[in-house]
Amino acid sequence: MKAVIFDMDGLLIDSEPFWTKAEKMVFSSVGVELSDSLCEKTASMTTREVTEFWHELFPWNHKSIEAVENEVIDCVDELIKKDGQPMVGAKQILGYFHERNYRIGLSTNSPFRLIATVLNKLNIAPYFHGVSSSEHVERGKPDPAVYFSTLKKLEIDAERCIAFEDSPSGVMAAKAAGIKTVVVPPAHDFDNPRYSLADVKLRTLLDYPGGHARAY
Repeated sequence: MKAVIFDMDGLLIDSEPFWTKAEKMVFSSVGVELSDSLCEKTASMTTREVTEFWHELFPWNHKSIEAVENEVIDCVDELIKKDGQPMVGAKQILGYFHERNYRIGLSTNSPFRLIATVLNKLNIAPYFHGVSSSEHVERGKPDPAVYFSTLKKLEIDAERCIAFEDSPSGVMAAKAAGIKTVVVPPAHDFDNPRYSLADVKLRTLLDYPGGHARAY
């Protein structure tokens, strides 16, 4: 193996609560009636897909879909800058692969501008050789396009790469790209059979062999 590609939200940074807070605040302000059951359906979507989903169910007229989407992103951006924290083992595992001269990439469904916010907040930007957002490909995860984009930037073949994910849709995307995949599910969802597609399942990134390596 010569390369590794990481997902971002929920894997490297504990940002899922920020997305929940931002979406509830912004969508409620335009008349959307959010429910837990419907929110579960949007968890793996891109920001644009989520916005279009709610607009179809609760159409609003006084703001464009793009404007509402940007309000959500702006809110998440502010929350990350203020309170963003790395997931357990994130910096250690990046240090482990960096020390072994792996090409390190990132493939996320998050908007492109949030990548810099996260990498700078966690002080991990120097680790990465190539990053991709689903914003710049035709379809987001579970489609593999965002993984193909990062593989191209890393100049590496899929069979020489490992992917790290935390969601079923992310695992589906990485596997569809032909990449061996390690999944670190949320604790409350660890036993979900949908993670069985992954090659390895871990409780935290620290459980990966070498995950206790020092962070730089």
